[in-house]
Amino acid sequence: MSASNKVLLAEDDMNLGKVLTTYLEAKGYQVKHATNGESAYELFCTSEIDICILDVMMPLKDGFTLAKEIRKLDKKVPIIFLTAKSLPQDMVYGLSLGGDDYITKPFSMEVLLARIEALLRRTYGDEEAETQPIQMGSITFNVAHQSLIINGEEKKLTTRETELLLMLINKKNDVLDRGYALKKIWGDDSYYNARSMDVYITKLRKLFAPDPSVQIINVHGIGFKLVM
Repeated sequence: MSASNKVLLAEDDMNLGKVLTTYLEAKGYQVKHATNGESAYELFCTSEIDICILDVMMPLKDGFTLAKEIRKLDKKVPIIFLTAKSLPQDMVYGLSLGGDDYITKPFSMEVLLARIEALLRRTYGDEEAETQPIQMGSITFNVAHQSLIINGEEKKLTTRETELLLMLINKKNDVLDRGYALKKIWGDDSYYNARSMDVYITKLRKLFAPDPSVQIINVHGIGFKLVM
């Protein structure tokens, strides 16, 4: 994998956090380090993250709780647990929450790096597939060209419209949390940005009008759901 991947490291041990950050950055990764579960969650919501490394025992919010909250927002991002807990039931519980790997302390840096690279290859290995056209009923979403093909006519999308539509597609037939989308695309969930997103949703709905099988539904107080 490309070493430009972005890592969320949630580790309350400052010394271990610094060692891991230095090691991964030396390997070319971009690391965002949080020392508690709450700040880690905020970083996840406001940053582009390719993989999460979560310590299980942390103040304010433990790694298992953090993983559950991340999984509600993102079903795809790989999650590795770091923990001193070596009991099989702890490992089973962590993986049942949506964790992809479980490493017990102490561990080898080389082993951690190998696990990271394997998960990134497995999750994002076919990056070209993500830019392939996506069929939405009779409408074709050309991701690479940021456009929709509707009845043979190309309709261009802005970058943010493209990002928003991709997020809706990734949560197809499930609810996309409004606040999460705002923080990921606009950087914060201010009133002004929320109104901007509403404008984009309205535009996408108008574009989908020729095919009633593709709809964006409001989920009151939560967000939006793309049904197709």
